[in-house]
Amino acid sequence: MENSLKKPFLLAFGLVLLIALPFVSDALGYPAMTSLATRVLIYGIAAASLNLVLGYGGMVSFGHAAFFGLGGYVVGILYQHYTQDDLFLGLIPGSNQLLVTLPLAVLVSGVMAAIIGGLSLRTGGVQFIMITLAFAQMLFFLFVSLKTYGGDDGLIIRRTNELPGLNMRDKQTIYYVCLAITVLFFFLMWRMVNSRFGNVLVGLRQNQRRMAALGLPAYRYKLVAFIISGMGAGLAGCLMANFLRFASPDMVHWTKSGELMIIVVLGGVGTLFGPLIGAGAFIVLESILASWTEYWQLAFGFILLFVVLYTNGGIQALLKRIGGRSA
Repeated sequence: MENSLKKPFLLAFGLVLLIALPFVSDALGYPAMTSLATRVLIYGIAAASLNLVLGYGGMVSFGHAAFFGLGGYVVGILYQHYTQDDLFLGLIPGSNQLLVTLPLAVLVSGVMAAIIGGLSLRTGGVQFIMITLAFAQMLFFLFVSLKTYGGDDGLIIRRTNELPGLNMRDKQTIYYVCLAITVLFFFLMWRMVNSRFGNVLVGLRQNQRRMAALGLPAYRYKLVAFIISGMGAGLAGCLMANFLRFASPDMVHWTKSGELMIIVVLGGVGTLFGPLIGAGAFIVLESILASWTEYWQLAFGFILLFVVLYTNGGIQALLKRIGGRSA
């Protein structure tokens, strides 16, 4: 009974802290903390999307940056055509409205995930990892070669996409929009992983042959999970492009896929809020260590090694054990 009451209380307390964060950061004289928290929320969505296939489905995708970057480029390309007052491919008008660009970014990322997943899920193991990586790198070199859309320099989005009734030029407003989307996203993720669909995914991760013997179409379930995961990453990419007002091929590079995987491992693979905790730890550690030395990756590597070897499940598992001992 105590544990059942404790979890909702902690979630409510965490949400209150996130709502109050911009006011607290301004009061303390650290307004940059709001921008830092916005990045945490966006990377949390991207990492949780990867965690759906990696942690629950057992599919080690090393190409999720493809969907992250694709979501960002949808925003950048539509904004460029909006400012130039012409049509994309002679058919699609440009837009600077978030209610247009965000669903379109999710849709395009989902279609690309269906194509990549449809081909790569016919393999497994190392072959699956390499095929997803190859597709992501193909998109990376495609965006580098598109000089119309900035090429290697990327696309500048001079103004954040507009949302009716809100001042999207204000950093606090962007933060609260990202927070609202994050809360909705994790609620849907919670419903999904605790549904029959989520149970099937976990079963496929543990023993795919046994699930197939029960008559469950493994390929179909894994493909649907991969598409949903790609759509979530595209959503995060759309928010990041709006936050940075910039989209570049770096968003599609394999190193971005590596960062998302590190965030998942750091927070806790196969946990609901582990990716969000991992995103917070990753962003904070990166900011602190980079201010100390230009070789911050070396120090971060030792911290990641400690988490993997001694926490037995990431930061979320460590916090849960500490909370259990204190109780």
